[in-house]
Amino acid sequence: MAVFTDEDVVQQARTDGRSRRRRLVAPLGTLAACGVALAYVAAVDPNQPGHYPLCPTRALFGVDCPGCGLMRSTHDLVTGNISGALDHNVLVVALAPLAIVLWIRWALRSWRGESPRVTYGQFRRRNLVMVACLIAVLVFGVIRNFVPYLGSGIG
Repeated sequence: MAVFTDEDVVQQARTDGRSRRRRLVAPLGTLAACGVALAYVAAVDPNQPGHYPLCPTRALFGVDCPGCGLMRSTHDLVTGNISGALDHNVLVVALAPLAIVLWIRWALRSWRGESPRVTYGQFRRRNLVMVACLIAVLVFGVIRNFVPYLGSGIG
């Protein structure tokens, strides 16, 4: 098994040979799907019972999971109620700008035809960041059940 170091891989971006239209299919398709989902959540209020299923963790154990309040928070964000969104799920409000920035970065790379090479060091750092994010979400899920302000705002 070969072990690669950062020096083994040149840090130059490769050029994607596909046409620009073909490269933009995934980012624009994702934008369209998210737009439809956000429009539906904006139109059908999750605060009204009967429109969406209950959170299994909340229904079975009576505690908030890290995602509890996600749709209610998204509804409030889309309709401009930032304080309501913070009340339902702080994590959604914190991560929404990051998701937008990452999508813009993806779309720009697709537009330009860039396909950056990833070094072994970058790969390891990305994995560490992913594990750290997972741990942070799990810790948030535990802490939100002990700090009243971080609850999902439903009771």
